[in-house]
Amino acid sequence: MRLKLQAPAKINLNLHITGRRSDGYHLLDSLMQKVSLYDEVDLELCPAGISLECSGEPVPAGRENIVVRAAELFFDATADRRRKNSSGVSIKLIKRIPVAAGLGGGSSNAAAVLRGLNILCDCPCSDEELVRLGLQLGADVPFFLIGVGAARAAGIGEILHPAPSLQNVSVLLVNPGVSVSTRWVYETFALTKHRRADKVSGLQNETYKAVGWCNARENPALPAVMENDLEVVTIAKVPEVGLIKDGLLAGGAFVALMSGSGPTVFGLFVDSAQADECCTMFKSRFPHTYVVTPVQEQ
Repeated sequence: MRLKLQAPAKINLNLHITGRRSDGYHLLDSLMQKVSLYDEVDLELCPAGISLECSGEPVPAGRENIVVRAAELFFDATADRRRKNSSGVSIKLIKRIPVAAGLGGGSSNAAAVLRGLNILCDCPCSDEELVRLGLQLGADVPFFLIGVGAARAAGIGEILHPAPSLQNVSVLLVNPGVSVSTRWVYETFALTKHRRADKVSGLQNETYKAVGWCNARENPALPAVMENDLEVVTIAKVPEVGLIKDGLLAGGAFVALMSGSGPTVFGLFVDSAQADECCTMFKSRFPHTYVVTPVQEQ
């Protein structure tokens, strides 16, 4: 049996670090939005073994790739519940999402493998169990397992509440072409002693729910709440992040922000033609530049 799935990228509409657990994991408060830049995951069940074939962006093809670990985890967790002639999978991965870019590509790929294997194996796992398995692989994986376009994430990313998706907006992604280690960014981040005001909660009202994030004309307060605590860390290592932000704003974006731990920066445009024009300008220097749209549901 065979199944093809699309694995979307994500952007962080904001990201605040709120604390740190004793095991070293940082606690966060973030609004995440899926966008229409996709990797492709092709799964074919086989009697035994896990193989991975990759094309596109360079990624490892062995166990160091999270999709292989996702398949191992699924087969281990469902050993007594799935068809006994299906204990292996051949995975073909087409990578379009830049690697180590703050766009969640690896987490999205892992979620696609978990979700796809569950379908191919006649759903031995509930949705809740898939989310628990996903959390063992990475804090962003549960977000890609729930069928919504946007969600507010808390804890280490496992506490998820569906949120309104962006609408009527073009998203321009600009990646400067360098990789940044998520672990390095979080380890370098120095948590301030005073917790910042929770600006996100101010949007959780009926007006926000009706309008959504997206419509800048209806929600002029939107740019004020779009902040990323990790920007200062990544900009110190990759100054292009700050320059790209300035360029996006000069090109017509009503807000620009680094996504996740970076270094990808996104700009939101209410004028799609302006987004296309700005994309052309950036693409001459940064090939990993894309105009995408928000995913409403998955």
